[in-house]
Amino acid sequence: MVHAPSLGPAHRVRVLHSLAPPDGKTRYVDQMTVGAPDDVSVAYFSWKAALRGRYDVLHIHWPELLIRGKTRRIRFAKRQAMRATLALARVRRIPVVRTVHNVTPHEAGSAAERRVLARVDRATAVSILLNPTTQVASPTETVTILHGHYRDRFAAHPRTAREPGLVLYFGIIRPYKNVDALIDVYASRPRPGSRLRIVGSPSPELRDSIQRRADAAPGVSATLAFVDDAELVREVSAASLVVLPYAEMHNSGAALVALSLDRPILVPRSPSNSALAAEVGPGWVIEYDGPLTDEVLSAAVDVSANLASGERPRLEGRDWDEVGRRHRDVYIAAIAAAGGRAHR
Repeated sequence: MVHAPSLGPAHRVRVLHSLAPPDGKTRYVDQMTVGAPDDVSVAYFSWKAALRGRYDVLHIHWPELLIRGKTRRIRFAKRQAMRATLALARVRRIPVVRTVHNVTPHEAGSAAERRVLARVDRATAVSILLNPTTQVASPTETVTILHGHYRDRFAAHPRTAREPGLVLYFGIIRPYKNVDALIDVYASRPRPGSRLRIVGSPSPELRDSIQRRADAAPGVSATLAFVDDAELVREVSAASLVVLPYAEMHNSGAALVALSLDRPILVPRSPSNSALAAEVGPGWVIEYDGPLTDEVLSAAVDVSANLASGERPRLEGRDWDEVGRRHRDVYIAAIAAAGGRAHR
């Protein structure tokens, strides 16, 4: 448990997040920005900001993404920049806070990358967990701060009436997310009165295969792009069931988006998904074991049809103001423990 010393009225915590600035589309960075209290100043990542900027806390998200690149030279340069950033933080007594979005990277990296990630782990003062089931191997202090919901963010966008039998996948499309398998399962037999929508931006190696599958399968359509919030709300609210058939699933912003728009989700069984199911109430999180099958998908469509109109999942304790206040308390305590100052 983090106990934060009180901040004087003139103090302001400057936090450098390893995130790009908000761009009008729903991303995790929005929670860090909109939810930040008045006494927390948010800055967004560049290597120049990390190495030359003035900040009190370095908050790292998805560290593997910071040190990847298209060429060996770029990857080497980024690894060196990360080493220098961590060394600077140690000298300046800037605490490193890390949000554990996933326990291990979804795509494996090189041995050199793993060595740098191990260095990040050793430098981390506090690990923020997004659900109570996360287990971290490092001995750092941990604090659980639940992923925020999106009800307030989406309130300004009109919803579409729910379409019976409409199944939706949305979000970034990567190999581990098994979107190709979802299309294959859906297309394995005729489904009168049903259709499948795929909405999201695929990695380059998947774009052609996903588009070909969608074009060839009756009842399947695809928008292979990252859509803005207004379109996202229209797509999700039109669905009767959102399917997220990931090969592994620990934390999912997409799951919270769907639940925030009062749409049930079909997800693989995992400790974090089971905890979410218990939290939000019966019928909203439908879990399955093993690979996605026709039987699993068909049963989930039937379950989703039985949810009464007007029902909502329970998402208490996930509003962004609460998320922001709890992060602020972590920052202040970490600065005090590192011997740093909340005002440089």
